[in-house]
Amino acid sequence: MNFFEALGDGWTIYLWLIIGAMIIAACVYWIRWAAKNEQFDEDIKYLVFDEGDREKMSPQEYAKSREVLASQEQSRVRVLRAQEEEHNKRQN
Repeated sequence: MNFFEALGDGWTIYLWLIIGAMIIAACVYWIRWAAKNEQFDEDIKYLVFDEGDREKMSPQEYAKSREVLASQEQSRVRVLRAQEEEHNKRQN
């Protein structure tokens, strides 16, 4: 406890600055990760619909939901293929 008392007044601001910088760096990292991993997709709301919802939707909405579903399936296949290739690289 004597160490902190010996520091004098004003040392806590530096602690807060360091903690604030760490929080900002973490936020930037996670936002970058989210953008890289397609987490900011506005069309994701269409994935909750299935064939049973066709009569509840307008033809345009239904077409959009099928388009988004096909796009997501392609993305899924691409990601799984990349993961499998990475896994195979590690084993060789």
